[in-house]
Amino acid sequence: MTEMVITQNLHHAYTGHGHTTLALDGVDIHVQKGEFVAVLGHNGSGKSTLAKHLNALLLPSGGKVFIKGMDTQDEKETWRIRQTAGMVFQNPDNQIVATIVEEDVAFGPENLGIPPQDIRRRVDQALETVEMSEYSKHSPHLLSGGQKQRIAIAGIIAMRPECIILDEPTALLDPSGRKEVMNTILKLNKEEGITIILITHYMDEAIHADRIYVMQKGQIYMEGKPKDVFKEVEKIKQIGLDVPQVTELCHQLRKEGINLPPDILSVEEMVVALCRLK
Repeated sequence: MTEMVITQNLHHAYTGHGHTTLALDGVDIHVQKGEFVAVLGHNGSGKSTLAKHLNALLLPSGGKVFIKGMDTQDEKETWRIRQTAGMVFQNPDNQIVATIVEEDVAFGPENLGIPPQDIRRRVDQALETVEMSEYSKHSPHLLSGGQKQRIAIAGIIAMRPECIILDEPTALLDPSGRKEVMNTILKLNKEEGITIILITHYMDEAIHADRIYVMQKGQIYMEGKPKDVFKEVEKIKQIGLDVPQVTELCHQLRKEGINLPPDILSVEEMVVALCRLK
């Protein structure tokens, strides 16, 4: 595997009204090509600031960010970096620019100078990938929140990035919309081999990742596989975050003396563990 994303001692400070706020304080992360990584943390923990660095929307105040070996501070590489790493934001309305779905998905490839016949093929493939082909002639603004977000993702897919950074893409959606978007994200990662970096505050979304980074006050607080991170229930709760509901239930049962594994993440795992009890 090759490194898709590397940050080295990354710092970022916001300055305004005579004050300087340190949003990132020495962040080191690495993401392998084809990996699915989730980034968790409270509002203000620095996770969205980190996300914007991975697409060169922000540049470091200190340290380095490399996207597939390209330094984000090298202006000559900015265009290639944004072709390599696409960004999906929290509110899909901020990314939708056209009045017809297929025209919106075509917007990115057109700006890359892709030939029209190739754009047509890319648009059709992207809409098929997110299972929105039947809506190609619809107005995006008449779609549900989950459908809009899938169209926003299709617009990024049509640009053929190797990595997609999603900054809380389900935060404004209802449970049905969240499920639609998460299914799309998993499909892109598992079937298309696209590297996924998901910024989220939903623990049940993070359990699907290969690895998790937990951020606190602009620093990496924890890092590891979901089972290793979420079994540290008390450590996570110390910074005011939750764990998946099933993991919390398991934690409470263990405190009552019931011999369950500490790293249960899903209902299915809980059922199996309970059935094994004598």
